[in-house]
Amino acid sequence: MKAANPQDWPEHGGRRTALLKHFGLPPDQPLIDFSANLNPLGPPAWLGEWLSGAAPRLAAYPNPDDEAPARAIAEREGLTPEQVLVTNGGAEAIYLAAALHAGGHALIVEPTFSEYRLACAHYGLTVESLALYGEDFALDLGAAERAMQGAAVLFLCRPNNPTGTLMPRESLERLLARGRETGTTLVVDEAFIDFSDEASLTPLLAGASNLLLLRSLTKLYDLPGLRLGYLLGAPGLVRKARERQMPWSVNALALGLVAPLLADADYLSRTRAWLAGVRPAVPEAVRVLGYAVPATQANFFLLRSGQDATEAEALFAFLLCRGLLARHTHNFPGLDGHWLRLAMRDGPDNARLLEALAAWRRP
Repeated sequence: MKAANPQDWPEHGGRRTALLKHFGLPPDQPLIDFSANLNPLGPPAWLGEWLSGAAPRLAAYPNPDDEAPARAIAEREGLTPEQVLVTNGGAEAIYLAAALHAGGHALIVEPTFSEYRLACAHYGLTVESLALYGEDFALDLGAAERAMQGAAVLFLCRPNNPTGTLMPRESLERLLARGRETGTTLVVDEAFIDFSDEASLTPLLAGASNLLLLRSLTKLYDLPGLRLGYLLGAPGLVRKARERQMPWSVNALALGLVAPLLADADYLSRTRAWLAGVRPAVPEAVRVLGYAVPATQANFFLLRSGQDATEAEALFAFLLCRGLLARHTHNFPGLDGHWLRLAMRDGPDNARLLEALAAWRRP
């Protein structure tokens, strides 16, 4: 197997064809994908039948006056429809948040999802990194508060991708208070909050006009190809984001699925039951094998085997040869390829992962 050049790694996980080629493996190698942080339960069972009857929706443009999706989200979140904007996945919500502050100065709490930097570059924002530190990836709140002077926007992810760590609500309240002094909007990406034991920050929207929350429905319901998310904030901020949204950005199928997805309480209950079984157990089992694993409040975890990227790449290749696709961290500033990120899956898949990680540790 040929060695990997960090500059040649694909930007995102799940790029099986590129990665297999990168490591000189056959393109038809069977793989279990631990690189994508999706719900292993798969899409809701009723979805196929719903889609089979949805063809008439494709014969007309999405109705821009249809308030049903926003009402369904507002009801779930305890907000008003004016505080909701449905988006083409979480990615569009990120870009709209950046568009609201075009040409300004942005702070990004890193290591984190690369789309925040890409969105800021797209809209001409200068970027300053607020680095998480230590094995538990903590934020220096004092340093963050000082940096907020002159910053138009601060991006952070909660739970954070890729670390799985979650900033306490009290810390967010402190940053929001500082943001009111400095004129800084906090953009908190809650794409993985449904996989956490902690609550969303939606109650804070009642008294925080400088807070935007970004959500995704595609990860929870295992529908990454659908592209469905939403943005929550004060009515004035949401209205400005809507003015910057591309026409027809959300397709008719996605809009039609908002209400039935949110109404599926059984699916959410089964997801919670799955999480209760794997999130404490799997990371702890990996720690017992001698790996460094930060505490996670998401459906994935970080893993470090040694002290540099060379060993992480060797472990990545070892897993790939055994049909297990991890997520590299070469494009996460502050991680620089020293760690691997792994999603949690169902019992048999997790058992295969643990067996492989144990084999890597054996002399």
